[in-house]
Amino acid sequence: MITAIADYNSGNLRSAQKSFQRMAAEIGSGEIIVTADPDVMRRADRIVLPGVGAFADCRRELGAVDGLFGAIEEQVKAGKPFMGICVGMQMMASIGLEHGRHAGFGWIPGEVVKLQPDDPCLKIPHMGWNELSQTPDHPVFEGISKGDHVYFVHSYHLKPENPSDLLATVEYGEQITAAVGHDNIIGTQFHPEKSQATGLRFIRNFLQWRP
Repeated sequence: MITAIADYNSGNLRSAQKSFQRMAAEIGSGEIIVTADPDVMRRADRIVLPGVGAFADCRRELGAVDGLFGAIEEQVKAGKPFMGICVGMQMMASIGLEHGRHAGFGWIPGEVVKLQPDDPCLKIPHMGWNELSQTPDHPVFEGISKGDHVYFVHSYHLKPENPSDLLATVEYGEQITAAVGHDNIIGTQFHPEKSQATGLRFIRNFLQWRP
């Protein structure tokens, strides 16, 4: 089995690669490949889209790699398991409102909007550890509970139109989307590769997930 991590100049992928390789080795789930090749995406059994920085920049870089956006979209529509991380999760939305108005994949109807905590003492970006205040009955959250801590670095989050697409939340002066998904797609605003035991469990669960 091949898990392809999309490389589209969105930042250092080494941490994500190492975490996925560690979990893949533990459970014998095959090869982890970091690639920008659309043909490799088509051959992969599951796809991971990481991302750091602004929505607009990531959308531009993803579109700049010839055929990559279309290959990911094609394979996700074909039913392959998909995970978006941080801005990679935000790309699952209809629209991102950071530095203008930019189209995402449109798999999760909703907009990516700026955080607006009701406490002026809370700084933006939301950076560091926060505890999950809502977790779903979903295979990728097996063994992960309300109160477990995960790591965030972001100033925007995805607000889904459909409540059923919102899987997990944290509190930071408002309810913040921590995870979204439906069918064969899952996305996390937090960084599982930086979230120690909880994040590794999430990655392990994704690699074993059969939507």
